[in-house]
Amino acid sequence: MKEKLSGVFVPTIIPFIDDEIQYRKLEKNLKKLNSTPICGHLALGSNGEYKSLSRKEQLKILEIFVENKGDKIIMAGTGCESTKETIKLSKEAKKIGADFVSVLTPSYFLKQINDNLLVDYYTEIAENINIPLLIYNAPGFAGGVKISPGAVRKLANHPNIVGMKDSSPAGLMGFISSTLDIDDFNILAGSINFFFTGLICGAVGGILSLANAFPDACCNLYRLYIDRKIEEAKKLNLKLFKINTQVSGRYGVSGVKAATSLAGLFGGEPRRPLKPLSVDQINEIRNLLMDEGLI
Repeated sequence: MKEKLSGVFVPTIIPFIDDEIQYRKLEKNLKKLNSTPICGHLALGSNGEYKSLSRKEQLKILEIFVENKGDKIIMAGTGCESTKETIKLSKEAKKIGADFVSVLTPSYFLKQINDNLLVDYYTEIAENINIPLLIYNAPGFAGGVKISPGAVRKLANHPNIVGMKDSSPAGLMGFISSTLDIDDFNILAGSINFFFTGLICGAVGGILSLANAFPDACCNLYRLYIDRKIEEAKKLNLKLFKINTQVSGRYGVSGVKAATSLAGLFGGEPRRPLKPLSVDQINEIRNLLMDEGLI
């Protein structure tokens, strides 16, 4: 399992024009990304605007990812507010051909959500699906809901819970330290901002929004770490951190889509109510990427 999850994954964007999914453009993007050293894709993640899609659209998109996977791993975002619906969607993902499911913490009933509830939630899902499960901790996309390192440690002993993606600003080290002694539980960083430091401390890979636009650079950072070329890795890490702060950190998925288009793939627009960047904002990103030698 560690071998399958080690390296760079893309939380792949879904391109829209006037709110309509551009399926052909998505297929072309997947083929271009698959020609790079990435390990695979997270389909139906936050950068894929999963919550803005109908169930019919989600399943069709996942089919496209699987049909165009080549030798890559496909993770599917299947987290719903109810345990029942999460199990149902996870089974659909398995049937379509996904390799893993990534399950975001529920958040709608915020006041009732605590570690005990989350342990029960993930345990029941894991016991009722026949596909490996990754916990997805992303307070920014889940109304501030966080799962604690202690709860993750309990879940890490479940044979069908094989790892987690952590996108919390300061949580990664806690999750690594609480599970480092548990065999075959794998932590993936959810941002380039702490990908390199995560690798140093025990993470096996990352699911990185910046890899939509610059998969080779993100994979190169991983390779430099693996080859123990630490000084080169530090320099590249600082460059990618600077870019990500101005792209994803400042503008979210709209910024990621703009950078993806500038890098030669098709970013398209976000689905409303999100708005695309203005011409001035795109030019800011273009100038930054030119200054850093990425376009």
